[in-house]
Amino acid sequence: MRKYELIVVGGGFSGVAAALAASRQGIKTLLVEKSNCLGGTATNGLVLPFMPNETIINGKMTSLSGGIFKEIHSELEKRNALHYESFLEEELKLILNRMALDSGVDILYHASLCDVDRAGARINSISVLTIEGIIVLEAEYFIDATGNAQLAYLADLPFTLGREGDNLCQPMTLSFRVGGVDEKAFFEHLDNLNKNYKSYQKEGKIKNPRENILVFKTPINGILHFNSTRIVKKNPTNTMDLTLAELEAREQVYELYEFMREHGKGLENSYILSTGTEIGVRESRKIAGEYTLTEKECVECTKFDDFIAFCNYDIDIHNPEGTGTSHHYFGEGEYYSIPYRTLIPKDTDNILVVGRCISCDHGAQASLRIMPVVTSIGEAGGIAVSLAKQNNKATKEIDIKKLQAILKKNGLSV
Repeated sequence: MRKYELIVVGGGFSGVAAALAASRQGIKTLLVEKSNCLGGTATNGLVLPFMPNETIINGKMTSLSGGIFKEIHSELEKRNALHYESFLEEELKLILNRMALDSGVDILYHASLCDVDRAGARINSISVLTIEGIIVLEAEYFIDATGNAQLAYLADLPFTLGREGDNLCQPMTLSFRVGGVDEKAFFEHLDNLNKNYKSYQKEGKIKNPRENILVFKTPINGILHFNSTRIVKKNPTNTMDLTLAELEAREQVYELYEFMREHGKGLENSYILSTGTEIGVRESRKIAGEYTLTEKECVECTKFDDFIAFCNYDIDIHNPEGTGTSHHYFGEGEYYSIPYRTLIPKDTDNILVVGRCISCDHGAQASLRIMPVVTSIGEAGGIAVSLAKQNNKATKEIDIKKLQAILKKNGLSV
């Protein structure tokens, strides 16, 4: 297989954005994905809707995620595949395929990262496990968009796991869909259903530690999306823990569905339509980067000179130990910036990390992990590599002002 200028590992929103952005700047790019589609947790984990990343500036509601995220959002709207920020995954898969191919990105599906060849500050190649066996892929630059910092981990680069002190990660959730629902009847009785849920939970009749039933409408009438299972105290980077999480979560799906059938309304003719092909992971490894963004800096709405993205999604922490979800909401006009240095693993020359596993603490990650924001981070990473390549520099040596100028031209807000 040919040598590339850039290899992006991971085809979620952040990886897609990185590959698109680099390729559009003339960089020969390969996008490697372990599954059969792009979209990451949105398509493989059935995670929706898009969480808000916007605020009022000068009296006008302003999106903080422009650029490639806006393109994806617009394409979903054009195909009538978006409803109250919930989307049709099958349409999303097609849209992302077309965007990547139209931008000149090469795609390699069914390829799982299994090894990394690193020499000092440089990554020379990666190995992926495929149906043909192990394939070695070479590139001048690499972007880790795996969500779990898997490339950085296999390259033996430093990282942190979960929250500070005990390394517990935010809970994992297996999302599921229920079809055949009378939505009007269901939502009219949802408050009462949640009261019964809490009573049953206190009596030990519900094992799921989540504090309520979290449900969203989908673009298809009669199909509801449930983001309500909660697996705590399992390490998403441990294979056995991940297996146990999947097993436990599936039991929770049926526990919750059967409870709702018995105590709710509008589910008389319903059925479990689908579950995610993999459990949703909110938090796992985070790289040790040239700079670490903190929760305190987010709360203080810090603006960094080397900004590459903006965020004001609330600091949304699902209790890693059990019930409860804590929030810090940003006020009108409040937001923070994400510095480019958080994408650069310490002491490296040709690798960037994008998405939810950039260099940040537990609290900051709880805010920036949403799809609009990680798309912006990925876009910045792809453009940064293009600047490094064009000037034959290390990723930490690029001209930040040029990067910011291109991002603004592409639609980076504020």
